[in-house]
Parts: sequence; structure tokens; C-alpha cells
Amino acid sequence: MALDVDQIRATAQRVAASHGLDVVDLEFHGGAKHRILRVFIEKNAVERKRLSEEIPADVVPVAAEQLSGITHTDCEVFSRDFGTVVDIEDLVPGAEYTLEVSSPGLDRKLHGRDDFQRFTGLLAKLQTFEPVAGNRHWQGKITEVNEQSIRLDVSGTKQKAKSRPPENSSVEITLANIEKAQLVPEF
Repeated sequence: MALDVDQIRATAQRVAASHGLDVVDLEFHGGAKHRILRVFIEKNAVERKRLSEEIPADVVPVAAEQLSGITHTDCEVFSRDFGTVVDIEDLVPGAEYTLEVSSPGLDRKLHGRDDFQRFTGLLAKLQTFEPVAGNRHWQGKITEVNEQSIRLDVSGTKQKAKSRPPENSSVEITLANIEKAQLVPEF
């Protein structure tokens, strides 16, 4: 029996939903006896909204909507329930694998327009499939998101390529050209 990542993802989301959580990402690595199934979870939109109403705005430096809201207990409960379903339904064939469950972290990966919209105003780094203004690696604040593209304010950030836009500028990158992206924590 082959590993069906889509079925595992759907099962993870079903279990997560029963706990007021969402699956952010899922990874499967390794082979033979060193296989790891990683699941990154966060509170769903309803729970994040509830958290944002409970946390005073002056306590958290970013909007509570931008936090995952995950606790150790959330990871423990999800891991127990999801692990049981995975084992009973034999979703990871073979005898041994390690299940790891965590929040997506401060440097979380960004997937799609909704993530970019949610994290508008925060610093992100990304890599494109094709160069934009002679550069495939960008870092800047997400300032605008529309149906087809995002805009990064790259003023004051160092870019990897030799050619870069002039200071105090921004760059527009189409969503279809983004190979990978993630947040950059600011302290």
C-alpha cells in the first residue's frame, strides 16, 4: 500500500476541525525506519477571533489574528487523536514512523493568497521561479495583496541579487511566480 498524502491531509484536517484547529502544513520525510510525519496546526479562524478578544492589544505586538494560538495541550490532544486514526486506518503503511505535531512557528511558510492577505504588514522572504527585476530572492514587508499578485516594500532590506530596485521602493510579484515564501520574525 502506497502512502496517500492527500488522504492523510484530509484526515488530519478532519481531526483538527473537531478540536477547533486547522492544518497549516503537512510533511512526510525519510524512508525505512526513519520516517517522520510532521503536522503543523493552528487555531481555526473562530478560535483566533476568540483569542484576539481575550488578549489586550498592548500585550501582543502583532494582531492576534496573525498568531497560531497553539498550546502544548493542543499539540498533545491532536497528536493522540490523529495518531490513533492514522494507525487504525493504516494511513502510514509499515511498522515505524514518528509523528510530530507543532505550531507553524514565527517563521511559518506562506501558502497562497489567503496567507499573504492574513500576514499583510509583516516581513517575508520569498523565492520566485523566474527572476523579477533580475532577482529571484526577495525580502520585504507585504504591503498589498490582490487576486494575482503581492507587493513587497523592499526599502531598507538587503536583497541577495546585484540588481535591485532603488531605495524606498516596492516590487510586485505574481502569486504564480512564487516558489516558496515564509515570514521573517522581527524582534
